[in-house]
Amino acid sequence: MGSLAAVVALLVAGLAPTGAGAVEVPPPTPVDGKPSPFVTDLQTPEPSPRAPSIRAPVGVLADLDSGQVLFSKGLNDQRPIASVTKLMTVLVAIDRADLDDVVTIGPNASPRVSGYHGSEIDLRVGEQLTVEQLVTAALIQSANDAAVALAEYVGGSVQRFVAMMNAKARRLGMRDTRFASASGLEDSGRSTASDLLVLASEVMQIDAVARIVATKFAQIPAPDGKPREIQNRNVLLWLYPGAIGIKTGYTTGARFCLVGAAERDGLRLATVVLGAPTPEGQFSDSAALLNYGFAAFERHTFVEDGQPLGSLQIPGGAVSGSSAGSLEALVPTAQADAATQRFIAAPDAAFPPAPGEQIGALLIESGRLDLGEVPVIAADVPPPPPAMQGPWWRRTLTSLTDATGDLARGLLT
Repeated sequence: MGSLAAVVALLVAGLAPTGAGAVEVPPPTPVDGKPSPFVTDLQTPEPSPRAPSIRAPVGVLADLDSGQVLFSKGLNDQRPIASVTKLMTVLVAIDRADLDDVVTIGPNASPRVSGYHGSEIDLRVGEQLTVEQLVTAALIQSANDAAVALAEYVGGSVQRFVAMMNAKARRLGMRDTRFASASGLEDSGRSTASDLLVLASEVMQIDAVARIVATKFAQIPAPDGKPREIQNRNVLLWLYPGAIGIKTGYTTGARFCLVGAAERDGLRLATVVLGAPTPEGQFSDSAALLNYGFAAFERHTFVEDGQPLGSLQIPGGAVSGSSAGSLEALVPTAQADAATQRFIAAPDAAFPPAPGEQIGALLIESGRLDLGEVPVIAADVPPPPPAMQGPWWRRTLTSLTDATGDLARGLLT
C-alpha cells in the first residue's frame, strides 16, 4: 500500500515521464485510503478504414469542431447519462460565476451531513473553495458534492440550478435532453449522443475547462491542511495517444458512459459511448471509434468563400451564382474526390435577384454522408432587355405582334 501511495505521489508531483502521445498505465487512485483499480489496457482492433463493431448500445464518432457525424449507433436514443451530466453543470456554473469566486460549503453539499455517498471529495460544512477548484473536482474526480456546491452557489438551490441547466440545453438546441440533478447520480435525467456532441463541443471551447478535462492529477485544498489528491477517471488520457478529455459516468441504470476526445495533426475527434456493459467497454469502444476516425477520414475543402458556381437556375430564369462561405469536411480517404454538389434554389427567390442576394444553397454529399451546405448568392444579374426604339404606335404594335406570336406558339405546342 505504501508503494502505491509513493507512485501516486510521484506522478502528482510530475516526476514520472509523461511524453506527449506516450501510452502509459494509469496507477490506482487512492479513495478513502484504498486503491481504486483502473482499466489498464484497451481491447481494440487494429486501426482500419472499416467501421468497428461497438458493444455498447450507443456509440458515436464525430468531428469535435464541426459536429459532423462520422459513425453512429443509437445516435438519437434517449438514455440516462450518469456523471456526464456534470459537463452541463460546469457549463452553467462558468456562465454565471467567475472561476475565482469563493464558495462556502453548505450542509447539502457535505456528505457527512447530507448522508449521500458515491464519488465525492468529502466537502465539510463551512470550508471555502473557489469555483475553479469545485469545477476541477467535479470533472476530474466526478465529485457529486462539488456539483451540489456549484449548483447551490449559482442557483441558490439545486432545483433552481437544474432549471438553468435545462434552459441552457434548450438554447443549445439539445431538444432530447432533460436534466434532473446537478450530479447525474439519479437516472431520471435523459440525453442522447447527438445532444451530448453539442454539449461537448460547447464545453471544449472554454479554455479553462479544456485544460481541466485533460489533466490527469490535481490537488484540492482540505480543512486539515493536507490537500486532497484526485485522479482523472478518464483512462484514455493514459492509454490513448492524443487523448484530450472529457468525462466519464456510471450508475446502475446508465451503466458505463464516456464522452471522449482526441487530437492528432490538428484533427479533433469526439466519441460518445453510452450504456457500455463493463468499465473496460466504454474506453475500448471509444478508442476503436477514434482509431477508425483517424485512419479512415481526411479533411477536404469542397467550396471556398466567393467561389464562382456558374449559371444556376432559379424561379424565373438563370443567374450567375457564387458561394457565400467555405466548406471543409471529413470524408473517407478513398472517396475524397467522389463528393457530389447539388444546388437547391430558394423557393422565394425572385427574378432578377439583386447582386449579393441569397438565391439558394449548395449541398455537398459523399455517399451516405451529408457533409454540409453553403449559402449561394447572386454574383451577376442579367441586364434587362433593351428598350424598343421608335414612336409609341410602333412599339405598341410590336408588343402586340410578339404577344400574338407567343400565344400561337403556345397553342401549337
